[in-house]
Amino acid sequence: MQKPEDVLHYWLDEIGPNGWYTGTAELDADIRTRFLDTWQAAMEGSCGLWLTYPVGTLAYIILTDQFPRNMFRDTDQAFASDRHARAACKVAVTRDWDQRISEPARQFFYLPLMHSENLVDQDRAVRLIAARMARDLSDNLLHAQAHRDVIRQFGRFPFRNLAVGRTSTPAEEVWLAAGGYGSAVRALRDTQAA
Repeated sequence: MQKPEDVLHYWLDEIGPNGWYTGTAELDADIRTRFLDTWQAAMEGSCGLWLTYPVGTLAYIILTDQFPRNMFRDTDQAFASDRHARAACKVAVTRDWDQRISEPARQFFYLPLMHSENLVDQDRAVRLIAARMARDLSDNLLHAQAHRDVIRQFGRFPFRNLAVGRTSTPAEEVWLAAGGYGSAVRALRDTQAA
C-alpha cells in the first residue's frame, strides 16, 4: 500500500497541473498500476489515519476522488468512492485544513463537492472556491459554476448516464448532442465576458 506522501508526490509533482485534466490511456494505466491496491484499501477503511491531518486528508481525497476517474474511466466504478471523498472534504473544510495547503493543490479539497449530484454540495463548492482560491487558477470558479448549472438544469450529470447505466432524458440527449459540458462552460464564459 502506498503512503499519503506517495500519492501527493505522484499527483502534485510528477503529473502536475499540465496533466491533471488531460486524461490519457497511459496515465489511466499508470495510476491503476501504482494506486489500485491503495484505493481498494481505502475502500475497505484501511486509510483512516490519513484523515487525521491536513496533508493526509488531501492525499485521501486525491486517492478517492481523482484517481478513480482515471483508473475506471467511463465506468460506474469511477464514482464508487465519491462519498468517501466528499465526507473527507467536508470535515477538512470545516477544520480549515484546506487553508494549510497552498494553491494550486488546495483545489482538490473542493472537487468532491463539484463532482456531487447534490445542489447543496454544488453551491458550497462555488462558495468555497470563490472565497478560498485565486480566481485565475485553472478557471476553478468557472468550472464550479458550470457544474452547478448542469445540476440546476438536470439534477444530475447527463455525461455520466452511460457509465452508470442511466437512460438519458430527451432534454439530456439534446444537451449532450449540442456539446454537453463543454458547451455549458463556453456559454458561461461568454456570459461572464459580456
